[in-house]
Amino acid sequence: MNEYTQIVLLCRPGFEKECAGEIMDYASELGFPAYIQTQPDTGYVLLVSAGEPNISALLSQIDFKQLVFSRQWFASLPRFDDLPEQNRITPLIEAIKSLDENFNDIELAYPDTNEGKSLSRFCKQFKPHLITALKKQQLLTPHSGLRLHLLFLNSQQVFIGTAPSDNSAQIPMGIPRLRMPSSAPSRSTLKLEEAIHWFIDDETKVIRNGMSAVDLGAAPGGWSWQLVQRGLLVTAIDNGPMESKLMQSGMVEHLQTDAFTYRPKKAIDWLVCDMAERPLLVSKLIAKWFSREDCRNAIFNLKLPMKKRWQAVKDCQEIFQQELGRHNIVFSMQMKQLYHDREEITVCIMTS
Repeated sequence: MNEYTQIVLLCRPGFEKECAGEIMDYASELGFPAYIQTQPDTGYVLLVSAGEPNISALLSQIDFKQLVFSRQWFASLPRFDDLPEQNRITPLIEAIKSLDENFNDIELAYPDTNEGKSLSRFCKQFKPHLITALKKQQLLTPHSGLRLHLLFLNSQQVFIGTAPSDNSAQIPMGIPRLRMPSSAPSRSTLKLEEAIHWFIDDETKVIRNGMSAVDLGAAPGGWSWQLVQRGLLVTAIDNGPMESKLMQSGMVEHLQTDAFTYRPKKAIDWLVCDMAERPLLVSKLIAKWFSREDCRNAIFNLKLPMKKRWQAVKDCQEIFQQELGRHNIVFSMQMKQLYHDREEITVCIMTS
């Protein structure tokens, strides 16, 4: 039986350093000896075991949903470097059989780079053949808790491994396939749509028709549009103009005032915010809304600095832990660099 020696983590190209720093912090906290192998702009990071060879146990000790910069992960064998072009199935099946596991699903992936994306067609065409071979070997079963992962770097190099289905991204490569709504005011609307899908398990329970919301930095209304589609009554705060069709819905009140000084007359259900401000400034503002009990839940973006981005995330986490803890507010918080984010992360805080 082959043993896993590393964890492969997919991330946004350009954020390998942040992804690596985060997973190393977790490994260090858990006392797991490991080191990082990565290169800039490759779209993936390797956490390599420096002690016991089997690293899969580490996955069970970390909640994947709490990872900020990783889109997907899996425990992996050493990289396979010489996959023969004429017969890839046979050596792959032999390597997969050596794992001595069954799988409920299979994910073929590639790094989210220009070079990686050129493998999309190859993976799509190759997957049915691999599934057929896996079925012949009776390696696929719905009763397994593991998903089989293959990450192709090119047609000859591949990482092979597994991830728990309930502790990894549920969508391939952690990348959602969202269509830009034709009636939405701006492409930023996709950021909030993805955030709602990612952070909220049962949307109907916490985002319901008739709820109240405030959108800080709303113009032209991409985030407000998402809330209106879900039946929320929105107060849009921005000195800039809102899109006219959105305002015609009758569900948005536009106030041209300062987002940093505005305060609602009574507590609202949802606060959303997508402002190009320093992350610590936005974090302190959002924390103030919670400490004053002006909102029950919030989804917002934090624009990250060019340097020390992982440290900036930890500093913002500390603000919420300290401020909400000081007011004895029971809350859950998730942070994620979503697919539609760029130099930013999205945060969801819920108290209800």
